[in-house]
Order: sequence, then C-alpha cells, then structure tokens
Amino acid sequence: MKFEAATIKDIAIALGLSTSTVSRALRDSHEISIATKQLVLEYATRINYHPNPIALSLKEKRSRSIGVIVAEIANSFFSQAINGIESVAKDKGYNVMISQTHESFDKEVMTLQYLASRSIDGLLISVSSGTENLDHLKALHERGFPIVFFDRIVEEIQTHKVMVDNFRGAYDATLHLINKGYKHIAVIAGPENLSISRERIAGYREALAHTRVKPGKALIKYSRYAGLQLQEVEQAVSQLLKLRPRPDAIFTASDKLTTNCMRVLKSKGIRIPQDIALVGFSNSDLIELLHPPLTVVRQPAFEMGQIATNLLLQLIESKKPVKEFERKILNTSLIVQASS
Repeated sequence: MKFEAATIKDIAIALGLSTSTVSRALRDSHEISIATKQLVLEYATRINYHPNPIALSLKEKRSRSIGVIVAEIANSFFSQAINGIESVAKDKGYNVMISQTHESFDKEVMTLQYLASRSIDGLLISVSSGTENLDHLKALHERGFPIVFFDRIVEEIQTHKVMVDNFRGAYDATLHLINKGYKHIAVIAGPENLSISRERIAGYREALAHTRVKPGKALIKYSRYAGLQLQEVEQAVSQLLKLRPRPDAIFTASDKLTTNCMRVLKSKGIRIPQDIALVGFSNSDLIELLHPPLTVVRQPAFEMGQIATNLLLQLIESKKPVKEFERKILNTSLIVQASS
C-alpha cells in the first residue's frame, strides 16, 4: 500500500469542520475558539499530521533548508562541525542537506548545482582541495544567494567567514617540537591553493625563524588531496626519509594527513617518537587510544559549525541586503601526548 501523509482536508472531514477552520486552528489564529483549537490539535497529533514542507515553502517563498558542502563527512573535524550546524539549524526550524566532495572540484560544482536546484535558502561550504576556479560560487553569490565559508575559506567572495587561527595553531605545534629539542622538523600540508595550508605553513616557518632556522624546501611537502589518498602521504613520507639529515619530527597540517602519516611511519617500522616525533592537526576522539597517543592541534569544530550557521541564518532572514560581513577566527588548543 502506498503511504499517503495526512492532510488538512482529512482532519476537516473527520471533525466535520471546514478546511479553512482547521488551517486557522493549526496556526493558532485568534478567530478560532480555544475548544476548537484543542479538538483540532489533539486529532492532528493522533494521526501524526505534519504540515507539507513543499506547500509551506511555496507560501513563504522559503524552503527552510540549508545546504552544507564539506570534503568528507567521515573526517572527525567535519563531522563535529556538522553536529554544530545541525544543533543550530534544528533549533531555528531549518533542515540540513549535507554533501561531500571527496576533495573533487568537479564533485563540488555538481553538488552545488544539485543543492541549488532543491531550492535551499543558503549554503555553508568548506571548499575542496581542488577548488581554484570560483565561478560556480561567484555566480550564486552575485545573484544574492546567501553563502558562508567555514574552515577553508576564499578571500575573493565578500561574505561571512569562520575559521580557526591556523597560523597560531601551526606555530604552537612547531614551537613545541623545537622546545622538545627536535632539530630537523618537516611539514606535510594540504595543497598550496587552500588558505588553511598557506596559513599553517606560515606558522611553521615563523616558529622556526625564532630559532634562526630556515627550513629547506625539501622539508616542506604538499598533498593535493589533503591526505585523503594514502599513496600521496606514502610518497611524501618516503621522500622525507631519504633526506640527510633525516627529519627527527614531522608536523602534519590536517586530520587525514596526521592519521595517515602515522599509519605510513608504522608500516615502515619507524618508531614514534623514538625515531621520528609526530604532531598534527586532528579532532579525532581516538587519539588517546593510539599507540603512542598523538600530540595534536585541536580545533573547536562544533563551535565553528554553530557560529557559521547563525551567520548564515542572519543572511537568510535579513529584511535588507547585508553589506558588512564578519570574519570569525577561533583559537586552537595544543594537546601534548606521547608522540612528541
């Protein structure tokens, strides 16, 4: 049997009322008596009646849905950010449509087109590692479509942006390694086109500059897919291990790079931290269970998701065009454990 949702007409027939009376009762109109409202609401609850979201969106000219585009939902940072997004959206009566790019620019374009065709009211996006051409985002933005960038931002589009202090997080991690006595510190970051990669490399360089150490180019490796592909991390680690002197510590600049770097080092029989220390960005809840437990730069992902969503809903619900935008920069925290 095909499922059919209960309608206002069903309630009206069952209670012997007009559809307009039922509709006004459900909207808590002052024109309807308290007794009739109670009768309608009790019956609506009993038959599990819910307003038709499509009909509501046509009436309000709003879908009460927002789109979210991230690189990978399984990534602990993004999953925590999504939890923050949903906590705010649900409280404000919005649905959330989530898509992932798997670091593919083409997938990002296709996903954005799909979400826009579903009449979402606005978009939260952390761009893919392959995103250099911004035409797909600019086209929507120029038509007044609300967009908020979080984590991986782009400067060319003027809107709200929410991120962490990537420079400081990388600086603190590198300085920690320096203070622990490590002399040859390598770094593996995401692609150079990403804002977070450039900022984290800059923090790494600045920490080394305080010790008057200028890192050679061979100590800095970039990952086109931000660690999502294990073979890329294997190649970077293998190149570092061939250097003389060999690095005695590695700083990894993203969640996937950190865990996959640890995986590669162990597969090669490298002891952590006895042979090479490891410090990286990670929001995984399992770092304490690893052997050894990882020293990580942790980001306030849940809070970032909440702030970004509130800013997006402000854009969506504003009665006039918004011309002043906020740039929210959140602090990271360094959690020191046995890997360094």
